Amino acid sequence: MRHSVHRELRRLLAACLLTSLPALAAELTIAQVAPFSGPLTPTGTHLRAGAQLYFDAVNAAGGIHGNKLKLQSRDDGYKATETVKQVRELLREGQPLALFGIVGTGNVEAILKEKVLDEAGIPLVTVRTGASTVVKSGNPWLFATRASYAAEIDKIVQQYETIGYRRFAVFYQNDPFGLDGLASAEASIRKANGELVAKAGYEKNTTEVAAAVKAIVAAGPQAVIMVSNTAASAEFVRQSRAAGNLAQFVALSVTDGPQVAEKIGKEVAKGLAITQVVPDPSGRSVPLIREIQENFAKFRPQDVTLNHTLVEGYLGAKILGEGLRRAGPNPTRKKLRDALEQIRDYDVGGQYVSYSASNRVGTDYVDITILNKEGKLLR
Repeated sequence: MRHSVHRELRRLLAACLLTSLPALAAELTIAQVAPFSGPLTPTGTHLRAGAQLYFDAVNAAGGIHGNKLKLQSRDDGYKATETVKQVRELLREGQPLALFGIVGTGNVEAILKEKVLDEAGIPLVTVRTGASTVVKSGNPWLFATRASYAAEIDKIVQQYETIGYRRFAVFYQNDPFGLDGLASAEASIRKANGELVAKAGYEKNTTEVAAAVKAIVAAGPQAVIMVSNTAASAEFVRQSRAAGNLAQFVALSVTDGPQVAEKIGKEVAKGLAITQVVPDPSGRSVPLIREIQENFAKFRPQDVTLNHTLVEGYLGAKILGEGLRRAGPNPTRKKLRDALEQIRDYDVGGQYVSYSASNRVGTDYVDITILNKEGKLLR
């Protein structure tokens, strides 16, 4: 009898000790599949670095509801079939709470077509595409954190139409990304009563642009809208200038201006205009940028620069973080999805983000920058 009483007392004491201890913090895994090899390596690397910078800052401050954030990344080489394969493997092996930062229109389209998000019931926050096929897909698990390509192209056409440009050409990647941009450009130019004098493409994952250069030079446009990635954009500008094309070149935000200048030389790249979907990373007037600059100095990411792509990664991660805060201390994929969908006029630092059941594009920020003779971007 005495032994049973002692056992019961020990059990009660152990239970009291357990209930008095603080709950152990969980580690919330966020999975990213992006190009960390091939021509878009800098894009995947900087997008990941921006997200990791935000996670480092949050974790150093105690996490979100005490939960630490972990970013798990895999390489898809910018190949859509590999994107689907790698995402499915991560979903099986790592049980992530959310997906983050998939790069490429065709890559995201493949995820949607294969119903990966719907089957797993998992949110995808931040995609490096603004294609209408993605942002207007209506998928309830998708949360874009950049303006659409249509909005970028409208900004370009409006800007140059106001100074008298009427003759436009389009240089595009021959895949879903480029074809979506081409369709948007055709619509914008038509709406502005302009003329599309030439359109010419190149194949994805190449810089084989000679035929496009020849076709566009022959048409004599005043401005060329470039729906192309950094490597192809650089080669197109280099060959076009060598061929005597003096048109104004304007690339979408997926082209990194300073990298173009590094590839082809500052003098050749000078004057290239590029749309941006996040504020200038070197400025000090925007609170979000000051926050990023301070964290960049504090946590010192290796082998990356503080560029627009890194800012895009940080912004997307911060929006994801706000969703986690609203989802509570024990988030599930569905709780996170529902919390993100309820975000209205959230101030990320001088920029406002809103979602709803019918709106999966959280921000519409678009600006136009231009490379100067030092290879730096100016507004």
